[in-house]
Amino acid sequence: MDIILIAVIGITALVSYKGFNDNDFFRKYEFHIGRVRSGEQIRMITSGFLHLDFMHLLFNMITLFFFAPYVIGIIGNIYFLYVYFGSMITGSLLTLYLHKDDYSYRAIGASGAVMGVIYASILLDVNHRMYFYGFIPGYVFGIGYLLYSIYGIKAKRDNIGHTAHFGGAIGGYLITLIREPSLFTTNLEMIGLLMIPILVLFYMHKTNKL
Repeated sequence: MDIILIAVIGITALVSYKGFNDNDFFRKYEFHIGRVRSGEQIRMITSGFLHLDFMHLLFNMITLFFFAPYVIGIIGNIYFLYVYFGSMITGSLLTLYLHKDDYSYRAIGASGAVMGVIYASILLDVNHRMYFYGFIPGYVFGIGYLLYSIYGIKAKRDNIGHTAHFGGAIGGYLITLIREPSLFTTNLEMIGLLMIPILVLFYMHKTNKL
């Protein structure tokens, strides 16, 4: 496994473990609309290293483990980091935009960054399959994950950053297309397909159905 990917997973696991056992630490670095709007923008990044519990952390890191090597193998470590952290930031930005008037809104998780990597890997390798998840094609998993996230946003049963999934997908989508514009001629159908759940989210937001 690539050393950069090992470092990302390791640091995320260590920070998350610290948060599991130290509530003050968790509250200091989680995404919180009121705190972010008061000037603590660092939370837009630090919240991406925190997780709700061990299963939340495990799911995100296993997903990253299966998708990231495709991105690293095709566009290299530097652009993988651009995709990962760029998607983390766009996930937080979309969360801030959609929940800007809810000063008590909280969220945590690397899901936005991981979703960006998922979208990047699908664009770069349309035939990618996640064998761990039962031979599911990557694009089916990615789109299904986003559609499930709409349910998570509506249900509001936890402080997992479901909105950040969409922001992360947008980040991974745009960064990859900027890096590889040839995809507009070689993979136009998938570009359009991956845009569908993102458009559904904005439509539901516009029509107050979220």
